[in-house]
Amino acid sequence: MITLKEALGLPEEEISLLREDLVRKIEERRELNAYVSLDRAGKGVPVLIKDNIQVKGWNVTAGSKILQGYIAPYNATVIEKIEKAGLSPFGRANMDEFAMGSSTETSYYGKTLNPHDPKRVPGGSSGGSAAAVAAGVAIAALGSDTGGSIRQPAAFCGIVGMKPTYGRVSRWGLGAYSSSLDQIGPMTQNVEDAAILYDIISGYDRRDSTSADVEYTPVAANLDETRRLTVAVIDNYIEDASQDVQSAYDTAVKALEDAGHTVIHKEMIGAKYDIAAYYIVATAEASANLSRYDGIRYGNRAKDVESLEELYIRTRSEGFGEEVKRRILLGSFVLSSGYYDAYYLKAQKVRHLIKNEFEEIFKEADLILSPVAPTPAFKFNEMADPLQMYLSDAYTIGVNLAGLPAIALPIQKNGDGLPVGLQLIGRHFDEQTLFDGALSLEKAVAYEK
Repeated sequence: MITLKEALGLPEEEISLLREDLVRKIEERRELNAYVSLDRAGKGVPVLIKDNIQVKGWNVTAGSKILQGYIAPYNATVIEKIEKAGLSPFGRANMDEFAMGSSTETSYYGKTLNPHDPKRVPGGSSGGSAAAVAAGVAIAALGSDTGGSIRQPAAFCGIVGMKPTYGRVSRWGLGAYSSSLDQIGPMTQNVEDAAILYDIISGYDRRDSTSADVEYTPVAANLDETRRLTVAVIDNYIEDASQDVQSAYDTAVKALEDAGHTVIHKEMIGAKYDIAAYYIVATAEASANLSRYDGIRYGNRAKDVESLEELYIRTRSEGFGEEVKRRILLGSFVLSSGYYDAYYLKAQKVRHLIKNEFEEIFKEADLILSPVAPTPAFKFNEMADPLQMYLSDAYTIGVNLAGLPAIALPIQKNGDGLPVGLQLIGRHFDEQTLFDGALSLEKAVAYEK
């Protein structure tokens, strides 16, 4: 598969041939169910877009029944930016409904398969984006990351997935799940492509109240794999990971040391606190954000109702999937009278402690090396218990709570041929160091696709 960097250098006629070739490959790999729809009319280097990012004229549904029939009336800021750079939105990527899931099993359109093993999940919620890039039916893709939804599917599918610093990439036009956690990011074949796409979509946007008005310097043109960095490894985090992940961790640590980086050892409070705080904050914000889907303004509407109350109840009951309903109920509970202080306020205090803990480590380290998930890609229906599924996010959600940038990249394959990825975590707005370290690690481990 041609890389994004290579595609951007092609003349217009070759880009047209590239688009035609991709359509053929997508048809050949239809069983993956990575694409929800295709847009063959556009021009420019094709990029797959997660189904929760507004593209004017598209039926953008966030993988949900409740938004069937809704046509986006405008382009998200990231879409404006990629079109200005000579790229074009090529299709909608399958995803967990409203980005709530870690396996792309909750989509209204059915599950997406992992291209390395069709019996296994591609990760979630950006599973369609990851599977398409891994299978060679997308050059690059955009995903969104609320608690690991870019990095975990990237690790499961053996590609690169990057979550920028909160506020670095505009959220204007992103279907909100948890507004203080969500961030759009690139999903690509390699680190350099991720840096190129990150540069294209980054920058301040006055239309987004959470956008950071911070000076921006392009990263891709300044990539330097020769920089020698100090990388912290979190010893107590790796203890609960599978043998496959621990083996990849050992491989990465040795590769970093052989490349001349300094590795230091640190510990952090248990990931169980991250999970508890995350699922209070995220569900509370989801409960507020998803209240707009009522059958009145847009999307699906229940038929043959006799009152406004019945319209609300039936529209939401019929339109939302089980996982979305579960998280709305959890969020409504923690925000309800008598429980706000006990749960939501306490979770925000824990969030602050987590952020402080990262900042303490960054006083001595340039980057942190961490697992992405406790295991490689698991089998479909293997985590039928929602709590078990939530626990699989243990290594990723602290990054979102602290608003930090992080990048997942493949390290090696296990005995079953499944990719095992790890993540590097950086300081706020220091994506240059993050990409430099990731490029060095990528070259040092020389992962074979």
